[in-house]
Amino acid sequence: MQTADAVIIGGGCMGTSVLYHLAVRGCTDVVLLEADALASGSTSKAAGGIRLQHADELNTRVTLRSLEEFTRFEELTGTPIGFKQVGYLFILDNDADMAFFRAASEQQQRLGIPTEVLGPEAAREHVPGLDLTGVVGATFCPLEGYATPEAVAQGYAVAARALGSRIRVGERVIRILTEKDRVIGVETATGVISTEVVVMAAGVNSTELAAPLGFELPVIGEARTIYFTSETAGVPDDAPLVIDFTSAFYFHREGNGLIFAGPHRELEDLSGRATARLPAIADVPIERSWWGFYEMSPDHNAMIGRAPIEGLFYAAGFSGHGFMQSPAVGEYLAELVLGLKPTLDLSSFSADRFAGGGSRREHFII
Repeated sequence: MQTADAVIIGGGCMGTSVLYHLAVRGCTDVVLLEADALASGSTSKAAGGIRLQHADELNTRVTLRSLEEFTRFEELTGTPIGFKQVGYLFILDNDADMAFFRAASEQQQRLGIPTEVLGPEAAREHVPGLDLTGVVGATFCPLEGYATPEAVAQGYAVAARALGSRIRVGERVIRILTEKDRVIGVETATGVISTEVVVMAAGVNSTELAAPLGFELPVIGEARTIYFTSETAGVPDDAPLVIDFTSAFYFHREGNGLIFAGPHRELEDLSGRATARLPAIADVPIERSWWGFYEMSPDHNAMIGRAPIEGLFYAAGFSGHGFMQSPAVGEYLAELVLGLKPTLDLSSFSADRFAGGGSRREHFII
C-alpha cells in the first residue's frame, strides 16, 4: 500500500497552491491527485482577474494577501504569470450601487488600498470607447489586474515538485476512506493511498466527495462562457478590466485582442448589454469561446476549513473568486494542516456557518 503524509484532491490553482505552501514549510511527503490534467477544470476557464474591491472586508484581505504573492510569483516559483496590474473599473448605473461601492471603497482605503470613486467622465478617460449612458459613477483601483491562471497552477506545481512533492494526473479519487470519523486514506482506480490528511480542492466535484462521509459541502456549478476576439474594439492596451456591475458584462485586453463575458452560457443573453456599454464590440469577430463552471456557494462566499471528520480539510464554492484568492487560501490550509498559527485567519469561511440557516453574503459577484 502507498502512503503519504497528506493527499490533495484537485490540480487547479487551489490544490497546487496548497501543495506548494505545504512544500515550502517542509511538508513534502504529499501526493496531489488530479483526475484530468493540471489546471484543466475551472482554473483553465477563468478570466484571470485579481481584484481587491469586495463588499466583504475579509474577501478584500484575502485577495490583498494573495496580491503580495502574485506580484512576486516569478521570483518565488520561477514561472512568469503575465500579471498586468492595470486596475479594475466598476461602472455603476444606479444610486444604490453607487452608495454601496462608495462605502466599500472607504473600507478598502482604511486597509491602505487606493480605491478611487469616479464620475462618469473620469471613468471614460480609462476607456474612451465606453458608452456611459445612465451611469452615475464608477470605482477604480490601480493595484488590481489579471494574470494567467494556468501559469499559476503550473508554477506552483513545478516549484512543489522541485521540493519533493508528488503529482499524479489522470487519477480520479473514487472515495475518501475513513474509520471512526477520521481519515485513513483515499481510493483511486489504481489502488489505495494510506494517509491521515486529505485536502479537498476539487471544485464542483467536492460535494460528491464529501457527501458519503455525511459532510454537506453545498457547491453548485454555474456555467459561464468567455469569448475571445483578436481585434481590440478600440480598447487601449493599458485599459483596466472593466465591469458593468448591473449586467456583470466585463472585458479586458488579452494579448493583441480582447476577451469578454458575463453571467451567461449563451451569447444572445449577453450581446445586448455588451454592445450598449461598448458599442464597437458589435463589429468584432468572435474567434474562440470556452465555458466552465463558477463553483457557487449559497451565500457567494468561499467555504474553507476543517471538516467534522478528523484529518479532512476543504476549499470550495468560491463563486468566481477562487483564482484570485488561491495564494492566501493555499497558505491558510497548509498552516491549518500543519497546526501553525494562521497568517490570515479564514475561520469565518468555515462551512459551519450554514448550520441553522446562517450565511456570510458577498454582494460584489460578477
